[in-house]
Amino acid sequence: MKDIKCINSIAELHDFFGIEKPKHPLISILRVNKSIELVEFEKFKYVLGLYQIGLKDNCAFTISNYGRNSYDYQEGSMIFMAPNQVIEIERQNINREDTGWSIVFHPDLIRKSELGKRIDQFSFFEYASNEALHLSEEERKTITEISRKIEKEFTSNIDAHSQTLIISNLELLLNYCVRFYDRQFFTRTNLNQDIANQFEKLLKTYYEQNKQLELGIPSVQYCGEAMGMSSKYLSDLLKKETGQSAQDHIHKYIIEKAKSKLLNSKESASEIAYALGFEYPQYFSKIFKKKTTLSPNAFRHSLN
Repeated sequence: MKDIKCINSIAELHDFFGIEKPKHPLISILRVNKSIELVEFEKFKYVLGLYQIGLKDNCAFTISNYGRNSYDYQEGSMIFMAPNQVIEIERQNINREDTGWSIVFHPDLIRKSELGKRIDQFSFFEYASNEALHLSEEERKTITEISRKIEKEFTSNIDAHSQTLIISNLELLLNYCVRFYDRQFFTRTNLNQDIANQFEKLLKTYYEQNKQLELGIPSVQYCGEAMGMSSKYLSDLLKKETGQSAQDHIHKYIIEKAKSKLLNSKESASEIAYALGFEYPQYFSKIFKKKTTLSPNAFRHSLN
């Protein structure tokens, strides 16, 4: 396998795959067996400085080493990649009936737009590849229709309205994906049930094993890895199930432990902070006051 290839523009992406020059400098749609066949690549790895939104209809390739997982994602499923991810593609048995597409766009396309200001709110760009969005047939048709509108805009005669319409359709597509992910979280409730309980047990075990003395207070990333999912997916899943993010759950758990220590020991607030894994007692006091409206010492004296 060749070294990692860095691709930072739409033109470089087209050149890498040996396809015709792009119709637009900041956005393109790559289609398996139409614009790209993957037949010359057994396995390749690249860093893409672009956003990528991919839909698999019927094509045999695996995305691996993205989000620490290999994942042969299912028919009618979507993945979302933020810029500067290391991605590895492994070709399998491609045939002429294979289909699938990826919308790829440069951050500059949306930089001055409202979408550019809120792109980070679409947390699925940071999901692992095994946390793909699985579409129903009707949902797939909706997404595909929007993708065709986007493609039509940048392949037709570009005018003063083209970029606005491209961006508005991109945002529409992403907003539909938010809706479809919400549906996926809801319909998979039986598979994802008790995530909050599992999370609570993980935090309890973390402190029973005194990991906070070595690693500090538990991070969302640590918890996600321990539960086999990305930190963003875990947080979104908990938010849908409980109304609180993973960080909220961590802080709530720590504050409850802190309250018990404040009322049942003579340790100072600083000693309790260090015992809970805080590097700086001031940070502990800040979180405690934010969650309870009282400083640790004021809380201790309020119930005496």
